[in-house]
Amino acid sequence: MIRRRNRYLLMRHGHSEANAQGVIVSRPQHGLEAYGLSPEGHAQLARLVDDWRWPAPTRLWHSDFLRTTETAARIAARFGLTAHPDLRLRERDFGNLEGEPDDRYPTIWEHDARDPDHCDFGVESVTSVAERMVAVIDALEREYRQETVLLVSHGDPLQILLTAIEQRPLTQHRDRRPLMPANVIALA
Repeated sequence: MIRRRNRYLLMRHGHSEANAQGVIVSRPQHGLEAYGLSPEGHAQLARLVDDWRWPAPTRLWHSDFLRTTETAARIAARFGLTAHPDLRLRERDFGNLEGEPDDRYPTIWEHDARDPDHCDFGVESVTSVAERMVAVIDALEREYRQETVLLVSHGDPLQILLTAIEQRPLTQHRDRRPLMPANVIALA
């Protein structure tokens, strides 16, 4: 394992309108200004901040999609932080499946399990997602020391990041237990 200068907490956004509607929203033209947190997502975050069990974050970065921005704003308010949007933390682009029912995800994940470089259906490859997500941590490692950094992102990118950090084959990113909405995990 690489010894990091900072401590990292990874968080998936709270339950969103896209989750509630069972629809894939992975492109900026849909995710930046719509499909924010659902009422359930707001309730999840209220419980989460009231019962925070992790080290207090001292820095906060997030995807610029509405659901992650709203999540980050709630955490930032709780800890008196500035929330910094970072495009590299965006949702994985699911290409032609945009707007489709979310029961189509397994189709992509089956392809991922065979080839992390595939772009079938116009999706962003697992390799590309891993590179941009790891680049965020690399940049923060160069800039900060002894901070507790919270990264707020999306399910697939976080799964892929964890797989990359563990130095496991990227084809195995769906083998790990998925992060549920409003879930936080500390990097080892």
